[in-house]
Amino acid sequence: MKLREILQGVSYQVLSGDVDVDVKDLAYDSRQVQEGFLFVALAGAVTDGHAYISQALKAGAKALVVEHEVDHKALGIREGFPVVMAQDGRTALSLMAANFYDHPASKMKMIGITGTKGKTTTAFMVRDIIEKAGFSCGLIGTVGTFFKGKKIPSEHTTPESYDLQKILADMVAEGCEYLVMEVSSQAYKLKRVAGIHYHVGVFTNITPDHIGPGEHEDFAEYLTCKKELLKNCDVALVNRDDEHWAEIIEGATCKIYSFGKSEEADLKIGKVAHQEEDGTLSMVFETEGRYEGKVVVGLPGRFNVKNATAALGVSQLLDLVEEPVLQALKDVKVAGRVEPVPGTRGYTVLIDYAHNGVSTESVLTTLMEYNPGRLVAIFGCGGNRSKLRRYEMGEVVGALADFAIVTADNPRKEAFQDIVKDIEVGLKKAEKGKGSCEYVVIEDRGEAVEYGVRHAKKGDIIVLLGKGHEDYQEIQGVRYPYSDKAAVLNALKKVNEGNEINEE
Repeated sequence: MKLREILQGVSYQVLSGDVDVDVKDLAYDSRQVQEGFLFVALAGAVTDGHAYISQALKAGAKALVVEHEVDHKALGIREGFPVVMAQDGRTALSLMAANFYDHPASKMKMIGITGTKGKTTTAFMVRDIIEKAGFSCGLIGTVGTFFKGKKIPSEHTTPESYDLQKILADMVAEGCEYLVMEVSSQAYKLKRVAGIHYHVGVFTNITPDHIGPGEHEDFAEYLTCKKELLKNCDVALVNRDDEHWAEIIEGATCKIYSFGKSEEADLKIGKVAHQEEDGTLSMVFETEGRYEGKVVVGLPGRFNVKNATAALGVSQLLDLVEEPVLQALKDVKVAGRVEPVPGTRGYTVLIDYAHNGVSTESVLTTLMEYNPGRLVAIFGCGGNRSKLRRYEMGEVVGALADFAIVTADNPRKEAFQDIVKDIEVGLKKAEKGKGSCEYVVIEDRGEAVEYGVRHAKKGDIIVLLGKGHEDYQEIQGVRYPYSDKAAVLNALKKVNEGNEINEE
């Protein structure tokens, strides 16, 4: 493809050479450059791609896109070699990738979902609804990329722009008619989705998160990035109950519909009830307004009523048939999001990704509504991360759980005992009856899970917090294979073979 065609829509100036040159592909990582490639040098937070131009040239790069002027002689760039300077390198990469792959997003019905909480669950609900209605649908998000029976692990909630466009092109080639995509705030901040337009957008909620070095400067920037979705879709569903409702919709350029418990919501949540059958926790609720009827969602929690209502709203905007929509919500299961583990007898084991104070409180408060005999939390906190998160999670667990097992959760390069000390500050600060809940500390997470299962009592709800869908444990810079679900199944096998259950 001609470089000139790849640059269509990009703000740039030519520093040297001819933009009519043919290039075989694009790369933003010099290690991926092959003969005939265009190398796009980006200045990142950790590394600067301009420092690797020489390596890209040695690998056979046929043209360069840079973000600032470079010393041709020092870098060994020959006279007449095509070098283009983009006004914004990240926006340029996204637009160039879309051009190179012939704008695959325009060939599917795109549904974009953003928000602090609920993105993943809502995305899976919408995907399941679309597929139950008889259409082929891809999904891109925190848990991974899914289409046509394939699963591709995700490094980011929203992939880097070039990788994203390639995935979209693959989906189109495989016959996907729809795509449901989690759109993170970082995706807009780092221009990963520049040039992508959505048929339907969803804004689940917003609370302070992802604020700090390498993420967002403050809440205002975080909100601004989230709101970009509402400037890049035809119509959007927004949570009317969110305290930042007015700020969220300010400046939106799309048609807005609302959902929630508010009397002003276009799709209003009415009566809500909890349901438990054979250790499976679900919710039953009624809606009014744009849809009037009874809905069952196969996941516990009032927050999942919100997620299901948003998914229901999307189905209406896509004109999908009612019966498969309701069945999809009843049958929905999401990896690592209050995910039930089968095989328990007399008690319930759930896996959830909650890894901060707010989400942990939400999950535990939800599970308390099912009146468990005991609420048992198995959790840890990440190493080389904010101590505040540890204090908050410890305090929430101490206040709401009946028993806790403190264990490892990606200690990274930090000593496990140092992390535990911070968690204990929160646990001991919590007030519940005469004090915080009882707890034990077991460093090995697999052993902690087995301890929890082995000591389970009839009527207990045991929830594993923090790792959710993750399939590794990061210790001293090394990622070791580990899965909460596999650990639970292994523990259940051992305990059930021994026919153990505490009836107390």
